Amino acid sequence: MNMFRRRSHQVPGLNTASLPDLIFSVLFFFMIVTHMQKVAVKVKYRVPQGTELTRLTKKTAVTYIYVGRPLPALQQKAGDGTRVQLNDKFVSDSEIVDYVSAEKNRMSPEDAQQMTVSIKADKSTPMGIISDVKQALRQAKAYRISYSAEEIRK
Repeated sequence: MNMFRRRSHQVPGLNTASLPDLIFSVLFFFMIVTHMQKVAVKVKYRVPQGTELTRLTKKTAVTYIYVGRPLPALQQKAGDGTRVQLNDKFVSDSEIVDYVSAEKNRMSPEDAQQMTVSIKADKSTPMGIISDVKQALRQAKAYRISYSAEEIRK
């Protein structure tokens, strides 16, 4: 009666030889796709809402200017009025001209021609400060200006 005897079935072992390749491929993918923030934002800003919004296409030719009140931890040093931030420091209007000109010179000629300045301002920022920033950008011959906003949710 050998036919009716039960055989013990074992599950074959899982082949893990290609697992390191898979892990490194996923790691490499995330290293390529992830965008690291280069500038530590030191101002509080809530972007305004808008209806007719478009995305910036070429982000290599974009320079960001942050406008808002300093974060609570920095208010003793910087004051609690509205400030303009370029890179990691607070600047005045005259420094905006120098910074934008230097950024334009640093870029390739094609990027310098397509250079866009994106203003990320708090929605409660006085229009006078935005106007001063725009005048400084005119002096630096940066005529493409973009304002950051979020789409109105219905």
